[in-house]
Amino acid sequence: AFGRKLFHNNCIIIKGDTHLLVDFGMTGPFALKESVGLDVLDIENLLITHSHADHVGGIEYLALSKRYSANGSRRIPKLKLIATPEYCKILWDMSLSGGMEWNETNKDGKPLTFSDYFEIINPKVISESPRLTLGVDFRDLHIEMFRTLHIPDNAETLAEAFMTFGIFVDNRVLFTADTKFDRELIDLYADKSELIFHDASFNPNPVHASIQELRKLPEKVREKMYLMHYGDDWEKQDVSGFAGLARQGYRYIMD
Repeated sequence: AFGRKLFHNNCIIIKGDTHLLVDFGMTGPFALKESVGLDVLDIENLLITHSHADHVGGIEYLALSKRYSANGSRRIPKLKLIATPEYCKILWDMSLSGGMEWNETNKDGKPLTFSDYFEIINPKVISESPRLTLGVDFRDLHIEMFRTLHIPDNAETLAEAFMTFGIFVDNRVLFTADTKFDRELIDLYADKSELIFHDASFNPNPVHASIQELRKLPEKVREKMYLMHYGDDWEKQDVSGFAGLARQGYRYIMD
């Protein structure tokens, strides 16, 4: 979140002609061009795991660019956002509305709303036990969104506060986004995951799993686990026993 050598922990999932941007932090507008050679106008689909700035700080820029960068010559389609209506309200009221409401008014002279920028793709609850899990089939992709233990971690319903989620992609790839060490989560998904991308702090951390905790996992889990969301001192760290450190701008290709 506070690294200066690397960009924030966001990624793009690509399958066939479908893409999905997962999170877009404060460094997102720069990272997109420098890391993968894309412009914000290339992005059509978005999923947000939670509302911390290193995951949502670039979304205002992204959405405003999509609405206004066409210079009136053509209307660029709205961003498709995979999110519950409850979370969309939280995202708008708590993060986006201040900079996005009053860029123009509608025909009634009222400010713009969330729906002027985004088309919502609403995931459905598929399980409430052992943890809240949402599911959505988006074009070629099947996405599960599972609740993580990050911060805040006291909400009991979708409407209470913004929750933090990780994702399981096509029943193959686990991407935790941000979570404390959570053995239950690992036990739920590790055996059926071909690759695991897990956030890792190099020192004890109250809201992220530490590498010391992740080392306690079975070898068969660690050897398919890439560590991400790490700090600027990664070059000094011993990551033996893991698949390695997730690399910025790198493509992980699965047949």
